[in-house]
Amino acid sequence: MFGKLFAKTQILERALDAAWLRNEIISHNIANADTPGYKKYQVRFEDELKAAMANRITGKKTRDKHMDIGTASINEVAPRIERSDYTKMRVDENNVDMDIEMANLAKNTIIYNTLIQKISGDFRRIKNVINEGRR
Repeated sequence: MFGKLFAKTQILERALDAAWLRNEIISHNIANADTPGYKKYQVRFEDELKAAMANRITGKKTRDKHMDIGTASINEVAPRIERSDYTKMRVDENNVDMDIEMANLAKNTIIYNTLIQKISGDFRRIKNVINEGRR
């Protein structure tokens, strides 16, 4: 019963972890905006999460040598850090655009705060149900 109750919370926790990592990576990019030859990093998470949520079909392995059936479960989805080599913004081959990074930081902050509010609301509802059950 508790598994179903906290299933959505696990997804939100994974998204929070990705948002936190994305914040660190964006801050790292901003800090190295003037470093010659620096290539920016990006965090990829949403595509893997969508794929894991879309295909919920998984097989049960009875032996270690069996192949995995289906996509990774939500617990196995993790943010991935990628280096962007494709753009050279300046003569010193640094590809960090401060305007884009600041916009990404603002967007990520909004996403992070929204996820925090959602998780807080879920736990508030669970607390309310527990407290009302005592009466």
